[in-house]
Amino acid sequence: MKRPYPGLPPLVAVLTTFLDNIGRVSIVDATLEDIRAARAKVYPTSAPFAWITGRVHADVTIDDGSAPVRDGASIPLRWYTPAGRREDRPLVVYLHGGGWVQGSTRMYDPLCTHLAAELDAVVVSVDYRMAPEHRAPTASHDAIDVVRWLHEHADHGVDRDRIGLCGDSAGGNLSAIVAQELRDLRTESKEPVIRHQALIYPATDLTMASPSIREHSEGAILTEAKIIAFRAHYIGEADDAVAYADPIVSPLFGDASGVAPALIQTADLDPIRDDGLRYAEALRAAGVEVRVTNYLGLPHGFASFPGVARSGAQARHELVTEIRRHLVGRSAGA
Repeated sequence: MKRPYPGLPPLVAVLTTFLDNIGRVSIVDATLEDIRAARAKVYPTSAPFAWITGRVHADVTIDDGSAPVRDGASIPLRWYTPAGRREDRPLVVYLHGGGWVQGSTRMYDPLCTHLAAELDAVVVSVDYRMAPEHRAPTASHDAIDVVRWLHEHADHGVDRDRIGLCGDSAGGNLSAIVAQELRDLRTESKEPVIRHQALIYPATDLTMASPSIREHSEGAILTEAKIIAFRAHYIGEADDAVAYADPIVSPLFGDASGVAPALIQTADLDPIRDDGLRYAEALRAAGVEVRVTNYLGLPHGFASFPGVARSGAQARHELVTEIRRHLVGRSAGA
Protein backbone atom coordinates (compact mmCIF):
# COMPACT_ATOMS: atom_id res chain seq x y z
CA MET A 1 0.00 0.00 0.00
CA LYS A 2 1.39 3.36 -1.02
CA ARG A 3 1.84 5.73 1.93
CA PRO A 4 0.82 9.41 1.81
CA TYR A 5 3.37 11.59 0.05
CA PRO A 6 5.31 13.82 2.51
CA GLY A 7 4.26 17.45 2.68
CA LEU A 8 0.62 17.04 1.69
CA PRO A 9 -2.06 18.77 3.79
CA PRO A 10 -3.98 16.20 5.89
CA LEU A 11 -7.22 16.18 3.85
CA VAL A 12 -5.35 15.98 0.55
CA ALA A 13 -3.22 13.15 1.95
CA VAL A 14 -6.35 11.19 2.90
CA LEU A 15 -8.00 11.70 -0.48
CA THR A 16 -4.94 10.93 -2.59
CA THR A 17 -4.09 7.85 -0.51
CA PHE A 18 -7.60 6.56 -1.18
CA LEU A 19 -7.33 7.29 -4.91
CA ASP A 20 -3.85 5.76 -5.18
CA ASN A 21 -4.70 2.57 -3.29
CA ILE A 22 -8.43 1.94 -3.48
CA GLY A 23 -10.21 4.20 -5.92
CA ARG A 24 -8.88 2.90 -9.26
CA VAL A 25 -6.50 0.54 -11.05
CA SER A 26 -3.11 2.13 -11.65
CA ILE A 27 -2.39 2.91 -15.29
CA VAL A 28 0.86 0.98 -14.82
CA ASP A 29 -1.12 -2.25 -14.47
CA ALA A 30 -4.31 -1.33 -16.37
CA THR A 31 -5.66 -3.41 -19.20
CA LEU A 32 -7.65 -1.87 -22.04
CA GLU A 33 -10.78 -3.05 -20.24
CA ASP A 34 -9.63 -1.22 -17.08
CA ILE A 35 -8.92 1.94 -19.09
CA ARG A 36 -12.37 1.93 -20.69
CA ALA A 37 -14.01 1.34 -17.32
CA ALA A 38 -12.12 4.31 -15.85
CA ARG A 39 -13.28 6.55 -18.71
CA ALA A 40 -16.90 5.59 -18.06
CA LYS A 41 -16.71 6.41 -14.35
CA VAL A 42 -18.48 9.59 -13.27
CA TYR A 43 -18.49 10.76 -9.67
CA PRO A 44 -21.83 11.79 -8.13
CA THR A 45 -22.52 15.52 -8.26
CA SER A 46 -24.34 15.69 -4.92
CA ALA A 47 -22.91 16.03 -1.42
CA PRO A 48 -20.61 14.76 0.00
CA PHE A 49 -18.81 14.31 -3.34
CA ALA A 50 -19.56 17.90 -4.36
CA TRP A 51 -17.76 19.08 -1.21
CA ILE A 52 -14.60 17.66 -2.77
CA THR A 53 -15.03 18.27 -6.50
CA GLY A 54 -17.09 21.46 -6.38
CA ARG A 55 -20.72 21.78 -7.31
CA VAL A 56 -22.26 21.61 -10.75
CA HIS A 57 -23.92 25.01 -11.25
CA ALA A 58 -27.65 24.48 -11.76
CA ASP A 59 -27.99 27.77 -13.66
CA VAL A 60 -25.70 26.55 -16.46
CA THR A 61 -27.35 24.54 -19.24
CA ILE A 62 -25.44 21.49 -20.44
CA ASP A 63 -25.93 20.28 -24.03
CA ASP A 64 -24.17 17.72 -26.18
CA GLY A 65 -23.02 18.27 -29.74
CA SER A 66 -20.24 17.29 -32.13
CA ALA A 67 -17.70 18.64 -34.59
CA PRO A 68 -16.02 17.08 -37.65
CA VAL A 69 -12.24 16.61 -37.90
CA ARG A 70 -9.78 16.01 -40.71
CA ASP A 71 -10.16 12.23 -41.02
CA GLY A 72 -13.95 12.42 -41.20
CA ALA A 73 -14.60 11.43 -37.59
CA SER A 74 -17.16 13.27 -35.45
CA ILE A 75 -15.84 14.46 -32.08
CA PRO A 76 -18.37 14.77 -29.23
CA LEU A 77 -18.61 18.17 -27.55
CA ARG A 78 -20.16 19.18 -24.24
CA TRP A 79 -21.57 22.73 -24.21
CA TYR A 80 -22.03 24.79 -21.05
CA THR A 81 -24.19 27.90 -21.46
CA PRO A 82 -24.93 30.34 -18.60
CA ALA A 83 -28.51 31.32 -17.81
CA GLY A 84 -30.03 34.40 -19.42
CA ARG A 85 -30.20 35.58 -22.98
CA ARG A 86 -27.08 37.24 -24.23
CA GLU A 87 -25.32 37.35 -27.55
CA ASP A 88 -21.60 37.58 -28.19
CA ARG A 89 -20.42 35.68 -25.14
CA PRO A 90 -16.74 34.69 -25.34
CA LEU A 91 -15.95 31.03 -25.93
CA VAL A 92 -13.69 28.92 -23.69
CA VAL A 93 -12.58 25.57 -25.09
CA TYR A 94 -11.75 23.06 -22.35
CA LEU A 95 -9.47 20.07 -22.96
CA HIS A 96 -9.56 17.54 -20.13
CA GLY A 97 -6.71 15.71 -18.46
CA GLY A 98 -6.05 12.01 -18.03
CA GLY A 99 -2.74 11.31 -19.73
CA TRP A 100 -4.31 11.22 -23.23
CA VAL A 101 -5.69 7.84 -22.10
CA GLN A 102 -8.28 8.44 -19.38
CA GLY A 103 -10.73 11.17 -18.37
CA SER A 104 -13.99 12.36 -19.87
CA THR A 105 -15.93 15.56 -20.43
CA ARG A 106 -18.57 14.58 -17.84
CA MET A 107 -15.95 14.34 -15.11
CA TYR A 108 -15.27 18.04 -15.62
CA ASP A 109 -18.85 19.28 -15.22
CA PRO A 110 -18.03 20.99 -11.88
CA LEU A 111 -15.10 22.98 -13.27
CA CYS A 112 -16.67 23.75 -16.65
CA THR A 113 -19.97 24.97 -15.16
CA HIS A 114 -17.94 27.06 -12.70
CA LEU A 115 -16.05 28.72 -15.55
CA ALA A 116 -19.24 29.30 -17.55
CA ALA A 117 -21.06 30.85 -14.57
CA GLU A 118 -18.21 33.00 -13.30
CA LEU A 119 -17.12 34.25 -16.71
CA ASP A 120 -20.60 34.47 -18.28
CA ALA A 121 -18.96 32.63 -21.16
CA VAL A 122 -19.90 29.58 -23.18
CA VAL A 123 -17.58 26.68 -22.40
CA VAL A 124 -17.11 23.77 -24.79
CA SER A 125 -15.42 20.62 -23.48
CA VAL A 126 -13.88 18.42 -26.17
CA ASP A 127 -14.11 14.63 -26.05
CA TYR A 128 -11.00 14.11 -28.17
CA ARG A 129 -10.02 10.56 -29.09
CA MET A 130 -7.64 8.82 -26.70
CA ALA A 131 -4.92 6.18 -26.63
CA PRO A 132 -4.20 3.36 -26.89
CA GLU A 133 -6.98 3.04 -29.50
CA HIS A 134 -5.92 6.34 -31.05
CA ARG A 135 -2.23 7.14 -30.67
CA ALA A 136 -0.53 10.49 -31.11
CA PRO A 137 -0.98 12.83 -32.84
CA THR A 138 -4.72 12.06 -33.04
CA ALA A 139 -5.58 13.94 -29.84
CA SER A 140 -3.63 17.00 -30.99
CA HIS A 141 -5.24 16.95 -34.43
CA ASP A 142 -8.71 16.56 -32.89
CA ALA A 143 -8.14 19.53 -30.60
CA ILE A 144 -6.79 21.74 -33.40
CA ASP A 145 -9.59 20.81 -35.81
CA VAL A 146 -12.36 21.29 -33.24
CA VAL A 147 -11.13 24.76 -32.27
CA ARG A 148 -10.87 25.75 -35.92
CA TRP A 149 -14.41 24.41 -36.53
CA LEU A 150 -15.77 26.29 -33.50
CA HIS A 151 -14.29 29.51 -34.83
CA GLU A 152 -16.09 28.96 -38.13
CA HIS A 153 -19.38 27.41 -36.97
CA ALA A 154 -20.05 27.80 -33.22
CA ASP A 155 -23.56 28.90 -32.27
CA HIS A 156 -25.11 29.23 -28.77
CA GLY A 157 -24.74 33.01 -29.10
CA VAL A 158 -20.95 33.06 -28.90
CA ASP A 159 -18.48 35.56 -30.27
CA ARG A 160 -16.45 33.18 -32.41
CA ASP A 161 -13.61 35.70 -32.64
CA ARG A 162 -12.91 35.59 -28.88
CA ILE A 163 -11.67 32.15 -27.90
CA GLY A 164 -9.77 31.10 -24.81
CA LEU A 165 -8.12 27.73 -24.32
CA CYS A 166 -8.04 25.92 -21.01
CA GLY A 167 -6.88 22.46 -19.99
CA ASP A 168 -5.27 20.46 -17.23
CA SER A 169 -2.34 18.01 -17.48
CA ALA A 170 -2.70 16.28 -20.89
CA GLY A 171 -5.37 18.89 -21.67
CA GLY A 172 -2.86 21.62 -20.84
CA ASN A 173 -0.49 19.97 -23.29
CA LEU A 174 -3.16 19.99 -26.00
CA SER A 175 -4.13 23.60 -25.24
CA ALA A 176 -0.52 24.73 -25.65
CA ILE A 177 -0.25 22.83 -28.93
CA VAL A 178 -3.48 24.39 -30.24
CA ALA A 179 -2.21 27.85 -29.26
CA GLN A 180 0.93 27.26 -31.31
CA GLU A 181 -0.80 25.70 -34.30
CA LEU A 182 -3.56 28.32 -34.52
CA ARG A 183 -1.57 31.43 -33.59
CA ASP A 184 -2.23 32.84 -37.07
CA LEU A 185 -6.00 32.41 -36.87
CA ARG A 186 -7.21 36.03 -37.25
CA THR A 187 -10.37 38.04 -37.33
CA GLU A 188 -11.29 40.22 -40.30
CA SER A 189 -9.65 43.11 -38.47
CA LYS A 190 -6.47 41.04 -38.05
CA GLU A 191 -6.91 40.47 -34.31
CA PRO A 192 -5.90 37.03 -33.01
CA VAL A 193 -8.84 34.68 -32.46
CA ILE A 194 -7.08 32.74 -29.67
CA ARG A 195 -6.92 35.40 -26.96
CA HIS A 196 -5.62 33.39 -24.01
CA GLN A 197 -4.38 29.97 -22.89
CA ALA A 198 -4.84 28.73 -19.31
CA LEU A 199 -2.60 25.74 -18.68
CA ILE A 200 -3.13 23.82 -15.43
CA TYR A 201 -0.09 21.68 -14.50
CA PRO A 202 0.54 21.05 -18.21
CA ALA A 203 2.70 18.23 -19.62
CA THR A 204 4.96 20.03 -22.10
CA ASP A 205 8.01 17.78 -22.47
CA LEU A 206 7.46 14.10 -23.25
CA THR A 207 11.22 13.46 -23.25
CA MET A 208 10.78 13.55 -19.45
CA ALA A 209 13.75 15.90 -18.97
CA SER A 210 12.16 17.91 -16.15
CA PRO A 211 14.13 17.49 -12.87
CA SER A 212 10.90 17.40 -10.86
CA ILE A 213 10.09 13.99 -12.34
CA ARG A 214 12.97 12.51 -10.37
CA GLU A 215 12.38 14.77 -7.36
CA HIS A 216 8.76 13.58 -7.01
CA SER A 217 9.04 10.22 -8.74
CA GLU A 218 6.69 8.62 -6.20
CA GLY A 219 4.29 11.57 -6.02
CA ALA A 220 0.66 11.45 -5.01
CA ILE A 221 -1.73 10.85 -7.93
CA LEU A 222 1.09 10.90 -10.49
CA THR A 223 4.40 9.01 -10.40
CA GLU A 224 7.31 8.60 -12.79
CA ALA A 225 6.15 5.06 -13.56
CA LYS A 226 2.66 6.34 -14.42
CA ILE A 227 4.10 9.02 -16.70
CA ILE A 228 6.05 6.33 -18.57
CA ALA A 229 2.92 4.19 -18.85
CA PHE A 230 0.75 7.05 -20.13
CA ARG A 231 3.44 7.98 -22.66
CA ALA A 232 3.75 4.40 -23.87
CA HIS A 233 -0.01 4.20 -24.47
CA TYR A 234 -0.03 7.59 -26.20
CA ILE A 235 3.06 7.43 -28.39
CA GLY A 236 4.24 3.84 -28.20
CA GLU A 237 7.78 2.70 -27.56
CA ALA A 238 9.79 5.18 -29.63
CA ASP A 239 13.26 4.11 -30.78
CA ASP A 240 14.76 7.46 -29.85
CA ALA A 241 13.89 10.78 -28.25
CA VAL A 242 12.97 12.42 -31.56
CA ALA A 243 9.35 11.23 -31.42
CA TYR A 244 8.98 12.49 -27.86
CA ALA A 245 10.39 15.92 -28.77
CA ASP A 246 8.09 16.52 -31.74
CA PRO A 247 6.18 19.78 -31.05
CA ILE A 248 2.90 18.07 -31.98
CA VAL A 249 3.24 16.17 -28.67
CA SER A 250 5.77 18.27 -26.73
CA PRO A 251 4.97 21.98 -27.08
CA LEU A 252 8.12 22.93 -25.14
CA PHE A 253 10.06 22.22 -28.35
CA GLY A 254 7.69 24.20 -30.58
CA ASP A 255 7.91 27.80 -31.74
CA ALA A 256 6.26 29.90 -29.01
CA SER A 257 6.61 33.26 -30.75
CA GLY A 258 3.33 35.08 -31.26
CA VAL A 259 1.17 32.67 -29.26
CA ALA A 260 -1.62 33.88 -26.97
CA PRO A 261 -0.86 35.20 -23.47
CA ALA A 262 -0.81 32.43 -20.88
CA LEU A 263 -1.61 31.54 -17.31
CA ILE A 264 0.32 28.52 -16.08
CA GLN A 265 -0.59 26.92 -12.75
CA THR A 266 1.71 24.25 -11.34
CA ALA A 267 1.65 22.04 -8.24
CA ASP A 268 4.84 22.07 -6.20
CA LEU A 269 4.69 18.34 -5.32
CA ASP A 270 3.93 17.31 -8.90
CA PRO A 271 6.42 15.26 -10.95
CA ILE A 272 5.67 17.44 -13.98
CA ARG A 273 5.85 20.73 -12.08
CA ASP A 274 8.95 21.74 -14.04
CA ASP A 275 7.19 21.05 -17.37
CA GLY A 276 4.98 24.03 -16.59
CA LEU A 277 7.76 26.20 -15.17
CA ARG A 278 10.05 25.50 -18.11
CA TYR A 279 7.28 26.28 -20.58
CA ALA A 280 6.66 29.58 -18.82
CA GLU A 281 10.35 30.42 -19.31
CA ALA A 282 10.11 29.49 -23.00
CA LEU A 283 7.07 31.73 -23.46
CA ARG A 284 8.80 34.67 -21.77
CA ALA A 285 11.90 34.13 -23.90
CA ALA A 286 9.64 34.33 -26.96
CA GLY A 287 8.16 37.63 -25.76
CA VAL A 288 4.80 36.16 -24.71
CA GLU A 289 2.95 37.58 -21.72
CA VAL A 290 2.72 34.85 -19.07
CA ARG A 291 1.62 34.60 -15.45
CA VAL A 292 2.85 31.52 -13.60
CA THR A 293 1.85 30.41 -10.10
CA ASN A 294 3.34 27.40 -8.33
CA TYR A 295 0.93 26.18 -5.65
CA LEU A 296 2.85 24.95 -2.61
CA GLY A 297 1.96 21.75 -0.81
CA LEU A 298 -0.28 20.44 -3.56
CA PRO A 299 -0.01 17.42 -5.88
CA HIS A 300 -0.87 16.87 -9.51
CA GLY A 301 -4.62 16.95 -10.08
CA PHE A 302 -5.55 19.50 -7.41
CA ALA A 303 -7.94 21.36 -9.74
CA SER A 304 -10.24 18.32 -9.62
CA PHE A 305 -10.62 18.41 -5.83
CA PRO A 306 -10.78 22.11 -4.89
CA GLY A 307 -12.84 21.36 -1.77
CA VAL A 308 -9.92 19.70 0.02
CA ALA A 309 -6.98 21.51 -1.59
CA ARG A 310 -6.04 24.37 0.69
CA SER A 311 -5.40 26.67 -2.26
CA GLY A 312 -8.27 25.33 -4.35
CA ALA A 313 -10.40 28.44 -4.07
CA GLN A 314 -7.42 30.71 -4.76
CA ALA A 315 -6.43 28.70 -7.85
CA ARG A 316 -9.98 28.91 -9.24
CA HIS A 317 -10.11 32.65 -8.51
CA GLU A 318 -6.84 33.18 -10.35
CA LEU A 319 -8.03 31.05 -13.26
CA VAL A 320 -11.28 32.99 -13.65
CA THR A 321 -9.59 36.36 -13.16
CA GLU A 322 -6.95 35.76 -15.81
CA ILE A 323 -9.36 34.35 -18.38
CA ARG A 324 -11.77 37.23 -17.76
CA ARG A 325 -9.00 39.80 -18.18
CA HIS A 326 -8.19 38.53 -21.66
CA LEU A 327 -11.62 37.47 -22.92
CA VAL A 328 -14.37 39.36 -21.15
CA GLY A 329 -12.58 42.62 -20.66
CA ARG A 330 -12.36 43.29 -24.37
CA SER A 331 -14.75 42.88 -27.29
CA ALA A 332 -14.08 41.27 -30.60
CA GLY A 333 -11.87 43.38 -32.77
CA ALA A 334 -11.07 45.76 -29.88
